[in-house]
Amino acid sequence: MQTETATWPALPYEEWRATRDTLHMYTQVVGKLRLALSPFEPQWGHVPFYVTAHGLTTSTMPVGQRAIDAEFDLITHELVLRSSDGIIERRPLGGSVADFHAGVMRMLRRVGVDVAISTMPQEVSDPIPFPDDRTHDTYVAEHAAGFLRVLSLVDAVMKEHRARFRGRTTPVQFYWGTFDLALTRYSGRPVAPPSDRGVIARVGGDAEAICAGWWAGDERVQHPAFFAYGYPAPDGLGRAPVQPAEAAWSETVGEFLLPYDAVRSAADPRRAVHEFLGSTYAAAASLMGWDPGLSA
Repeated sequence: MQTETATWPALPYEEWRATRDTLHMYTQVVGKLRLALSPFEPQWGHVPFYVTAHGLTTSTMPVGQRAIDAEFDLITHELVLRSSDGIIERRPLGGSVADFHAGVMRMLRRVGVDVAISTMPQEVSDPIPFPDDRTHDTYVAEHAAGFLRVLSLVDAVMKEHRARFRGRTTPVQFYWGTFDLALTRYSGRPVAPPSDRGVIARVGGDAEAICAGWWAGDERVQHPAFFAYGYPAPDGLGRAPVQPAEAAWSETVGEFLLPYDAVRSAADPRRAVHEFLGSTYAAAASLMGWDPGLSA
C-alpha cells in the first residue's frame, strides 16, 4: 500500500525545466487561439485552461454556428482538436515551438477554422515569436506525465478550497501566460486599475481579490510552490502568521510561498495544502476587511 507522500510525485525544476519551458510555449500557442475565439470576460476569465483527466483543455470555443475545443493530452502526448460537427485532428507533442505553431495552424485549416492569432509569447522574460522559436524543442513524455499527476492532485484540493466560499470566485483554472493553476476570490469591491502597467495588469487588476494557486517554478523561484496573495496588497500582509511552518512571505515575488516539496514530505499533504490556502486567505481577508461570512 502506497503512503500518502508517495502519491504526490517529485517534480524537480532543473530536471524537467527544458520540457516545462517548451510545454509552456505550446500552451501559449493554443492559449492565443482561446483568446482570439472566446467572448471577452472581466479579469481575463475567457482565457484560462482547465485540468482534465488527461491534461489541459481550452473548453468549448465558438466558431460561427460551430464549436471547437483543444486538449493537451499528457497521457497519450498529443494535442487533440475537436469540432462540434465530428472532425478530430491530432498532433503528437514534441519538436520545436515553430513546428508546433505551424502544425496547429494546419490543424485549424483542416477543421475549417480561419483565425489569426498573436505570435508573440506573453509574460515571459525573453519572448521569441512562435514561428521563429527553435530554441524550445524538448518534450520528455515522462516529465509531462509527472506534471499532469501533480496538476490533478492540486486541482482536487483547490476545488475543495473553492467550495467553502460563498462569494464570487473563479473556477480552478490554468493560466498559460504564467503557467500556473490558480483560484481567485472576489470581495465585490472595484479597484482602479494600475495606469502605468501593461494591458494584462490593467484588465486583470480592476477588482479586489485574494488569489492562491500552484506553479511549477520559474527563473525567479526555481522550485515548484504553492502561492497566495491579496490584491491590492494590504499593509502588513507579509508579516501575518500563516500555516504550515514551511510557508513564508517571499519578497522576491511579493506573495506567500509554500514549497511543493514541503507538502510532499508532510505527514498529510492534503491537509498541509488546506492549511496554507485557509490561513493565507484568512490573513488577507482580515487585513482587507472582507465579510467573515463569505468563507465557511
